[in-house]
Amino acid sequence: MINFIEADSSVIQHCEPITASMDISDVQVAGSTFRELQLLSYEQALELSGVSEDIEIFCMENALVSPDSLIKLFKSEQSTAILKNEEVVAYKGHGGADAQCSVIEATEADYLIKYSWDFLKVNETLIADIETEINGKIHASAVVDGKIIVGEGTRILPGVYIEGNAIFGDNCKIGPNCYIRGNTFIGDNCHIGQSVEIKNCIIMNGSSIGHLSYCGDSIIAQKVNFGAGTTTSNLRHDGKNHRSMIDGELVDTGRRKMGMIIGANVHTGINTSFYPGRKIWPEMSTRPGDVVQKDLKEG
Repeated sequence: MINFIEADSSVIQHCEPITASMDISDVQVAGSTFRELQLLSYEQALELSGVSEDIEIFCMENALVSPDSLIKLFKSEQSTAILKNEEVVAYKGHGGADAQCSVIEATEADYLIKYSWDFLKVNETLIADIETEINGKIHASAVVDGKIIVGEGTRILPGVYIEGNAIFGDNCKIGPNCYIRGNTFIGDNCHIGQSVEIKNCIIMNGSSIGHLSYCGDSIIAQKVNFGAGTTTSNLRHDGKNHRSMIDGELVDTGRRKMGMIIGANVHTGINTSFYPGRKIWPEMSTRPGDVVQKDLKEG
């Protein structure tokens, strides 16, 4: 049995604006929710290890632990903790508190979400390993140069070019004449309009990216609407890592390419432009032609 330990309140705050309107467990990544990915990893570990489901383990709700690391945890005969950068991500027995417990060092396949942009790394890694599955319709003039998953009721319209791996949910309309670059996940009931470019993004259910827009290296929550010509910048002129404002201090994201983190139900006016690495909290909006230089948050 797997039990999930609630993340520290600071983690929830640092993952805003995404977690301002949803739990970490409900954040969509690579075609699933984060909780579904956690449970899938646990089930895969059980199947591969052949151990009993009676083994009780504890996992941080903001951690995605690989099947390989979970198998090591299952097979340990004493209280054991998996540590990533000296932080507990999962344990069994008294591994979460006992300094004398056995320690398993986490690998690059184990993730501990501390900031909203950490979901991009998980998304990139998982989409890189997908296999093609087509349940929707792809127009004969669309070009697919990669592996894709297309959900039921989704239509890939004429002139769409997909370069790299991508996942499209159910009942989406993509195109015409879009450029979709890997590793992009687009959720259910989304609309990507005429001549839009999407690169390495998480776009959650019900969101719409209006025609002539660019969205790169960004996380877009549910029911966001981009007005026509909305553009996200994702590269600093000096080529350095992007920094994001957290608790009044600039935090290094570790990312050379980073666009926007946008909360649920945000609407942008036509021709809105965003500086890289900015965040918008849920329910906010911009006016036509706005240039967003700072995070947008009520109060």
